[in-house]
Amino acid sequence: MEVVKDLDLERYMGRWYEIASFPSIFQPKNGVDTRATYTLNPDGTVHVLNETWNGGKRAFIQGSAYKTDPKSDEAKFKVKFYVPPFLPIIPVTGDYWVLYIDPDYQHAVIGQPSRSYLWILSRTAHVEEETYKQLLEKAVEEGYDVSKLHKTPQSDTPPESNAAPDDTKGIWWFKSMFGK
Repeated sequence: MEVVKDLDLERYMGRWYEIASFPSIFQPKNGVDTRATYTLNPDGTVHVLNETWNGGKRAFIQGSAYKTDPKSDEAKFKVKFYVPPFLPIIPVTGDYWVLYIDPDYQHAVIGQPSRSYLWILSRTAHVEEETYKQLLEKAVEEGYDVSKLHKTPQSDTPPESNAAPDDTKGIWWFKSMFGK
């Protein structure tokens, strides 16, 4: 699987909206306005904030990402979260490979070696259909079955993090573990 080489990590930082993804037990089934915000830490690791809204409540999880091989020019990262989000005690680590990024750092395709997870990301909450098709083509080129993708509903005006109550009990997390 080919990954991006020489990713400009500083340019990659910031907010990315999930345009589509493979369903996952780590995300609410009915999540909307899903996004990730990346912040570069002084030690070179990345702070990760994943947010989604479900039933009018904000569900989120925070973690960190780091290069799999700091000496490599490939955009292969490990992402670590602690679950469950309401009592973060169990570390869960996964691969985060940047398979494609456009020259302006506006659209990205993210996957991992088993091809079990796939994300189509954009700096904006919506992308033109032609752009979406091009991103799908990139995923197909890397061996992904894009028929499994689920488009993520995004509002025309995405909510702010403090605009809704947080799901502090982790109900979304329990539901997602059972495919709901």
